[in-house]
Amino acid sequence: MAVLQMQRVSICGLKRDRKAILETIQSLGVMEMDQIRQDDGGFEKMDTTNARQSFEKKVHLFEQALHILETYTPEKKSFLSGFEGKTLLGKERLEQTIRQRKQAVETGSALVGISKEIAELKNEIHGLYNQIESLTPWKSLDIPMNSRGTDKTAVILGTLSGQWTLEMVKESLKEAEPELEEVHLEEVSSDRDGIYLLIICLKKDEQKIEEALRSLGFARPTVKSCKSPGEQIKDWEKKIHGLEETIKKKEKEIEALASAREELQIASDYYRIRAEKYQVLGTLPQSERVFCISGYVAKKQVPLLRERIEKVYSCVLDEEDLKEDEVPPTVLVNNRFSSSMEGVVESYGLPGKGEIDPTTVMSFFYVFFFGLMLSDAAYGAIISVCCFVLLKKFPRMEKSMQKSLKLFFYCGLSTLVWGVLFGGYFGDVITVAAKTFLGKTVEVKALWFVPLNNPMKMLVYSMLFGTIHLFVGLGIKGYICLKEKRILDFFCDVVLWYAFVIGLILLLIPSQVFVAISQMEVTFPPAVNLLAKGLAIGGAAGLFLMSGRESKNPALRLALGAYDLYNITGWLSDVLSYSRLLALGLATGVIASVVNQMGIMAGKSVVGVIIFIIVFLVGHSLNMAINILGAYVHTNRLQFVEFFGKFYEGSGRGFHPFTQQTKYVEIKEEK
Repeated sequence: MAVLQMQRVSICGLKRDRKAILETIQSLGVMEMDQIRQDDGGFEKMDTTNARQSFEKKVHLFEQALHILETYTPEKKSFLSGFEGKTLLGKERLEQTIRQRKQAVETGSALVGISKEIAELKNEIHGLYNQIESLTPWKSLDIPMNSRGTDKTAVILGTLSGQWTLEMVKESLKEAEPELEEVHLEEVSSDRDGIYLLIICLKKDEQKIEEALRSLGFARPTVKSCKSPGEQIKDWEKKIHGLEETIKKKEKEIEALASAREELQIASDYYRIRAEKYQVLGTLPQSERVFCISGYVAKKQVPLLRERIEKVYSCVLDEEDLKEDEVPPTVLVNNRFSSSMEGVVESYGLPGKGEIDPTTVMSFFYVFFFGLMLSDAAYGAIISVCCFVLLKKFPRMEKSMQKSLKLFFYCGLSTLVWGVLFGGYFGDVITVAAKTFLGKTVEVKALWFVPLNNPMKMLVYSMLFGTIHLFVGLGIKGYICLKEKRILDFFCDVVLWYAFVIGLILLLIPSQVFVAISQMEVTFPPAVNLLAKGLAIGGAAGLFLMSGRESKNPALRLALGAYDLYNITGWLSDVLSYSRLLALGLATGVIASVVNQMGIMAGKSVVGVIIFIIVFLVGHSLNMAINILGAYVHTNRLQFVEFFGKFYEGSGRGFHPFTQQTKYVEIKEEK
C-alpha cells in the first residue's frame, strides 16, 4: 500500500558520450524523460528529425515485409502462444543482426517488391476477368467486335436495356425511320440487364439507324477486338492462366524468404529502439561540448543509475527534491498478492500527489466480493488451476497478462472457498446425477448455508459486507485527514458520519422492517437503544451545523449542512448496491441447476448419459463464462463507485520510462 517515491535526476556530461549514456538509460528503463528548459546561452536542441524518420521508414518496411510473410506463409503457433511473451534475445544475437542489417533491409525490400508485383498481376487478372465478363454476352458472335462491315454494308453492335425485345426495337426503328431500305436486326443474347443486338444495314443508312437507336438508349460495346468474342475470350483466359502461374512463382519466392522472419523481427525492433533514442536525443539541451538530461527516477533506482552512468562516463548526476507544484509520475509498490490488482486501480486512475495507494485494502475486498458473486467451488477450482498452470508454463508472459492471471487465480480461490461454504459444486450436479443415474440420494451439505434456500439471509449478509466495505473507505478518508493534520475535517466529515450511520443502523436492527427482511428478531438493552438515538441525533446535528463550515454566511452554512445531511440517501443507495452480491450469487446457482435439470431430461440410459455429458459441458462452460464476466464487472463497480467514492480521486499519471520499446523480442540485459 505505497506509492514509490520519485526524484528528479539531472545528468550533465560530455557531448561525445551522449548516445552511449542514452543507450544505457534506455536499456535500464528506469527514467522518464522530462527536460528542464535551459535559459543559459549556448544551449540548443539538435534536429534529429531526418535520422528518426529514416529509422521509422525502415521499421515500416520491416512491418510490411513481416505482414507479407504472415499473409503468404503464416507462422505456425499454438493456441496458447499468446501467453509465451516476447522472444528473449542475447546481446550477441542482436549484434549479429546489427552487422547484417543491410541484408535485412534488402530482404524486406525484396518482399515488398514481390508483393507489389503480385498485386499488379492480380489487378491485371481482375481487369481481364472484367473484360471477359463484358464480352461473354457476345460469345456466340462469329465476327470481330471491331468489324465495320463491307464496302456497301455496315455492322452495328450495341445494347439496349432489359425492357426492350427484338420486336419492340424493330417497331420503334420502323416508326422512327419509315423510309429505310433493307435492315437486318439480330439478337445475339439477352439477360436481365439488357438485350445485345447485331444490326446490318446499308452504309448510307448507318447514321440514321444509329441516331434512331441512340434515342432508345442504345450503347456501343466498350470492348474492341480484331478477333471474334469467342477467340478473344480464349486468348484472355490463356493469359490469365499464365499470370496465375507467375503469381505462384512469386509466392514461392516469398516462401523461400520465410526463413528470414526472425531477422526481420529483430531488425524491426532494433530500428524501433533507435528511432525512440533519436526522438529523445532531439529534446536534449546541448552546447558545443556538453549536454544535459533531466527526468524522473524512482529513489531506490538512483544508486543503480549512478553506478551505471556516473562511474562509467565523465558526467555529473544530480538528485533534486520535487517542487511543491511539480507533479511526478506514479509508480505503485505492493506485495505479491495485492500487486495483481494494480491494473484495477490503474483503470480507474492512479493516485495523485498526496493520495495514498488503495490497492492493498481494495485487493482483499475485490477477491472477497468476486468469490461471493461467483460462489461455485467447481468453477473456482477450474479458474485457479487454469491460471496456475498458465503462470507456471509461461513465466515470461507480458506483465499485464501475468497480473491479470494472478488476479483471477486469487479470485478463483475465493470462489472455491465460498462455493464450499454455500455447497455449490457445478450447482447441484452431484445430487441430481446420483439420483438420476445411480438411484441414490447424495447430498453435499453446505458448511454455512445454501443461498437458494435462504435468499433473505444472504441479502442481509450482503448488506453487512457492503456496510463494512463503505466504513473502511470512510476510515481511509479519516486516515488521510489525520495524516494531513486536518483534525476538524476528520471530526466533521468522518466521525460525525460514523456516528450518524451507526446510530441509524442500531435503530433499524430492532425494528419490524429488519425483522421482515432478515426473519430474525433482535432486541437491544435500553442502554444500547439510548446510545443509538444519541449517535443518530448527535451525528445529524453535527452534520447539519458543521458540513457548511467553510461558508461565513449562517443561512448558507445551514443550507449546506441540510444538503449534506440529505446525502444519507446516498449511503442507503450505496448499501443497496451490494444486493448485487445476492443477485449474482443466486444467478450462478440457478443457471447451474437449470443446466443440470436439462441434462437429465433423457433419463437413465446410454443416450441419456451422452446427452447429460454434452449438456453439462456446454451449459456449465457458458454459465461459468457469463458469470465470471458478471462478477468481474460488478466487483469493479463496487470498488470504483461505492468504495473509491468515499475517499479516492485517482488524479495521478502513469510512469512512462525511456526504455527499449520492442514488439517482437526482449533484449536480455547482460550482467
